[in-house]
Amino acid sequence: MGRRFLLIDGHPDAGRLSGHLLDLYQQALPAGTVLDRIAIRDLDFDANLTRGYAEIVPPEPDLARALDLIDACDHLVLAFPLWWGAEPARLKGFWDRALLPGRTFRFHDRDPWWDRLLAGRSADLLISMDTPPAYLRLAYFDPLGWRYRRQVLGFVGFSPIRLHYFGPVRRGGAERSLPRWQARITRAADRASTTRPRKRILG
Repeated sequence: MGRRFLLIDGHPDAGRLSGHLLDLYQQALPAGTVLDRIAIRDLDFDANLTRGYAEIVPPEPDLARALDLIDACDHLVLAFPLWWGAEPARLKGFWDRALLPGRTFRFHDRDPWWDRLLAGRSADLLISMDTPPAYLRLAYFDPLGWRYRRQVLGFVGFSPIRLHYFGPVRRGGAERSLPRWQARITRAADRASTTRPRKRILG
């Protein structure tokens, strides 16, 4: 049985480059691939984690469905633009609300460690930006990659997590580079679709 994919569009607007990159990824998957696709902008939920985790607010129906899709997937594909060194605010709020203790991770009672309840899943991140990717790595030391691999998806068990940067976008950069970007996305989809599912940790 093949892997199940979940594609998430993290851009707050429809019809943007993030959605197009997801389209290219989806088109590169083998025929018959089982996949689900959602856009964060279409989900009706409160992105503000008002009381932190002192009081867990039950997820709204759209958020609960998104959590079920994350549970069900073997491979997550997330596309979003890089704004001020991070993802758009609503996508950040989605992770604040979705990565719930007890559901996606569980702290131990007697030591500082935790169980990664989403282990067995992997991820590709398709990130568009105006910054040249080499400059992001050399000047800023790739803080987004560090955070997603260790403090966001990696924290709850996703591995491997591959970040694919596409930029610069402005001044015609996207139009000139799109054929090369499409080839990179095709390779990423091929690799993800031929990787055997990993053993999951049951919560």
